[in-house]
Amino acid sequence: MIGNQQHSNGLQHSLKQRHMTMIALGGVIGAGLFVGSGVVIKATGPAAILSFLITGLLVVLVMRMLGEMAVALPTGGSFYEYAREAWHDRPAVGELAGFLTGWMYWYFWVIVVALEAVAGANLVRYWLPDMPTWIISLTLLVTLTLTNLISVKSFGEFEFWFSSIKVGAIVVFLFLASLYVLGMWPGASLNVSNLTAHGGFAPHGWVPVLTGAVAATGFYFGAEIVTIAAAETAEPQKAIARATSSVITRVLVFYVGSVLLVVCLVPWNSAGIATPYVSALNAMGIPAAAQIMNAVVLTAVLSALNSGLYASSRMLFALTKRGDAPKSLAKLTRNGVPVRAILFATLFGYAAVVMSYVSPDTVFSFLVDSYGTVAIFVYILIAISQLRLRARLEREAPERLRVKMWAYPYLTYLAIAGMIGIVVAMAFIPDQRTPLLLGVASLGFLLVGYVVRQICRRNAPAISLAEASTDFTKL
Repeated sequence: MIGNQQHSNGLQHSLKQRHMTMIALGGVIGAGLFVGSGVVIKATGPAAILSFLITGLLVVLVMRMLGEMAVALPTGGSFYEYAREAWHDRPAVGELAGFLTGWMYWYFWVIVVALEAVAGANLVRYWLPDMPTWIISLTLLVTLTLTNLISVKSFGEFEFWFSSIKVGAIVVFLFLASLYVLGMWPGASLNVSNLTAHGGFAPHGWVPVLTGAVAATGFYFGAEIVTIAAAETAEPQKAIARATSSVITRVLVFYVGSVLLVVCLVPWNSAGIATPYVSALNAMGIPAAAQIMNAVVLTAVLSALNSGLYASSRMLFALTKRGDAPKSLAKLTRNGVPVRAILFATLFGYAAVVMSYVSPDTVFSFLVDSYGTVAIFVYILIAISQLRLRARLEREAPERLRVKMWAYPYLTYLAIAGMIGIVVAMAFIPDQRTPLLLGVASLGFLLVGYVVRQICRRNAPAISLAEASTDFTKL
């Protein structure tokens, strides 16, 4: 039977509702939207709108699944724990599912930490061209590591303001660009001709729409951090319910709405599409567009770096509690901060940064090309977990289903099919085959790691969800 949930895990409960809301919203607004969207638009044409819509709908479904599970079973391990408990009747499968989910998620975020440190350094050099890139990367990493080490409230405050700037920038862009496109801007007239004027809405055909959806998948990853952060709030169930609900509608508005306006303002086949938002601001005649967007993108990068250190450290902390990571990494400071887990992520991240300079075409290339596929694997496991946990909750504790996945199980199956479809499509898209193969290779390494763990360590005893409910309070 599913026991009563409690809430105490050694971590502090300092995050407020405003932190949670902005963590959720900011999690999906990264540098990928501001810069990477141009790559998708160039390859797809105006039909990139559909690429972002398809991927956005999948992410919305996954967020609803997470909302359901997190409200019913709030825990610091979030979907790592859900993957384990979804297979309570088959403990060996549950241990493997949890191990893979937790370590793949950690792997994704430490690579993001490295990528954002490198990207942030390049952005700072826009203003400080003579400063060595590696020094800037190290400075950014150390600064945000210290932010995370002080307290979870410190992380929350930084992320609140980083996310506020990103969200504010998108809202202002949506407002101003809408005025311009609708002809309500001085000297402008209603004009959406760029949607069809340069070879049609889908100039390369409809297959690239799917290709674009594959590329756009990684841009959305990050909203799920809110379900991990919920363990450090005073009222996790209430915080999760509000945060996941707020992000669901805004994901589509921010991404699909802003991409729609960009392709209305900037011809998809122009050189300017490489920097889509700068070009859109220039098209509206807004001065210092490059300066403005460089500052906004830098904020997005710092936010991702901050979140990456937080998410990776908390997931590693959860892994230690089940024996899936060294117990020595579970040490907490007096402020309830998993100090060693944070430092481990920082060291790994900076090692990856070093690889970007000394081995850009081998080690770093492997990391960059593999992490996006790993993110899709994590989402697939989340969906499978929800499919199984929902059935169990309905049998044993239906009162906990305060937030429910829509049209269960049909939309869950649809989401799983959609994500598997993306993975399969990658095998047939030339420039996506390498990321797919490297993602599978990363999964293979983790499987080997699991086998080694089983050999070297005595298996942790499988526990029922009733016991896990009590154990959740100690994570």
